[in-house]
Amino acid sequence: MPIFLSFSAKLLKPKSTSTTTLNTIISFTSYCNFIFTKRMSQKCTSIPKKQERVRDHAYDNYMEIEKKTRKVLKFQSLILSQHNQTLPISRLDILSRRIGFKQHEAGKFVLKLPHVFEIYEHPVQRILFCRLTRKAILQIEQEKQALNAQIPDAVTRLRKLLMMSNTGRLRLEHIRIAMSEFGLPEDFEYSVILKNPQYFRLFDADENRNKYVELVERDKSLAVCAIEKVREKEYREKGIDAEDIRFSFIVNFPPGFKIGKYYRIAVWKWQRVPYWSPYEDVSGYDLRSLEAQKRMEKRAVATIHEMLSLTVEKKLTLERIAHFRLAMNLPKKLKEFVLQHQGIFYMSTRGNHGKLHTLFLREAYRKGELIEPNDLYFARRKLGELVLLSPRKMKMDRELVSYRRDRDDSRIEHVRSVYEGNNVENYGIEKNGEDNLNSDLGSDIESDCIDDDDDDDDDCDEIIGKEPGACVSE
Repeated sequence: MPIFLSFSAKLLKPKSTSTTTLNTIISFTSYCNFIFTKRMSQKCTSIPKKQERVRDHAYDNYMEIEKKTRKVLKFQSLILSQHNQTLPISRLDILSRRIGFKQHEAGKFVLKLPHVFEIYEHPVQRILFCRLTRKAILQIEQEKQALNAQIPDAVTRLRKLLMMSNTGRLRLEHIRIAMSEFGLPEDFEYSVILKNPQYFRLFDADENRNKYVELVERDKSLAVCAIEKVREKEYREKGIDAEDIRFSFIVNFPPGFKIGKYYRIAVWKWQRVPYWSPYEDVSGYDLRSLEAQKRMEKRAVATIHEMLSLTVEKKLTLERIAHFRLAMNLPKKLKEFVLQHQGIFYMSTRGNHGKLHTLFLREAYRKGELIEPNDLYFARRKLGELVLLSPRKMKMDRELVSYRRDRDDSRIEHVRSVYEGNNVENYGIEKNGEDNLNSDLGSDIESDCIDDDDDDDDDCDEIIGKEPGACVSE
């Protein structure tokens, strides 16, 4: 009997293998749940590092116009550097190759832009010359006046730019490369730096013999980013939650940009991550932790945002931003870094055969136009308007001149016949003076109609008898 009970107890005892299998299943299930949760959390909290660029045609069209104006500026500087600011057509092709034009390209380029360049025959030498039109010269003068008028603003922009650097100094050559974007005149070394010794100090470095611009003293009142003013405006006008907008940026994704569920959550969490201001000194912080790296990454976004805000047209090329990379703690791969934040910036490759990457501040533009323009922006856009004017308008202006000259000639012939019938000698008019009268009248009409757009429209409306503006066909 005891033997039977012991044998039955062994049969009823559960096997150890089943327990091991159950524990294995439980541990495997928990491991799968951990991996799944980790992947889900990574998707929800991190923005993808590599993204494809989505085009926005409003900014690309802006760069197509600037591509033409960039060529015009090169050609203008070539003409202005010549004697009497005129260039003989015989030397046009040779000199234009120095500024990047191909063979026989300069002549076609000049003929396509009759509102900017004028070809005329020299009255003595009887050879063709090229010069700038009156409209182009007025545009250059307007830009110079706007540039000189905003020199105090340029001083403030340069001070803020130096405050964003780690050491409070920047190379003079790097500033010179980007002087047009920051609204600095060509002689900014004298008119901005040397004329303001209370703000700047210019010196030569001993180790590399390069010139540097150093900030004399930091001004706390200037250490306010443009994004902070935008946040306050959004908070007051739209009533957004203060916690959501405290560290956020204005995000406007380009048309066609695919925003998934996890990407939207990742952007929302990234917007709430705190960061250090671009004007704050971070040399005393420990930057090895994961939290510090996230803050530095967002600080780099704020630095690029502030640099674009300091420019005149709220745009700057990545190649010029790269000059300030070491001085402002920007990442090495700027292109991939910018593509992570396509809702804040837009990068265009138009304008220089894809060699330059122009970075726009999206919140500063609407439909390809600057929301808050300035006088310097208007002056530079005026050149783009001259480039876009159709050559047919110039052709019609010349036709109107010849039409009016013919009409006036017929009127003069009629007056002359009347005078001759009434004994011209009694009126004291000499017959040999008729040719001078015709030539003077024709030259006055031609100069008025070609130089002034407003006069052209009024004259052609009077001649043709149409409504105002009907004579111009774009």
